[in-house]
Amino acid sequence: MKSMTVHVDVEIASDSATLPPVNEIARWPRRAIAAAGRDSDLEVSVRVVDEAEMQELNRNFRGQDKPTNVLSFPAGDIRGLPPDAGTPLGDIVVCAAVVSREAREQHKSLEDHWAHMLVHGTLHLLGFDHVEDADADVMERMETGILRDFGIANPYKESPRET
Repeated sequence: MKSMTVHVDVEIASDSATLPPVNEIARWPRRAIAAAGRDSDLEVSVRVVDEAEMQELNRNFRGQDKPTNVLSFPAGDIRGLPPDAGTPLGDIVVCAAVVSREAREQHKSLEDHWAHMLVHGTLHLLGFDHVEDADADVMERMETGILRDFGIANPYKESPRET
């Protein structure tokens, strides 16, 4: 059985003083990918941004002119990569200020909320979504299961599902 390798590139484009260590940011996409049972070599990029950049991305790609906590951009098929290259899964963009504010407002630990956002974003890259209620239930079960396995309480228990 071939072992899975997940390369996570983390880029910090935020001056936030509340960021988890880069190795923690990289750890959560790896955990989500492993939990989803992916068995190929994958590459994920995580970019941590400020509110202005996130608002611009959210406006340009989702038509919502406000910053949000996390956005995911699946890579799609990329031709011409060397045979030993990992498969690009996509990009996750996290807004440090929004995640920090949500953690305070929702009375969650900052570390747990970061973990949730990174797992959530990774599951989007893997094809999960929460547009339809049935799909949202599947995604939510995956998220809560992954987080529970690492001692993090259900993030949806006291707060409504985000859209």
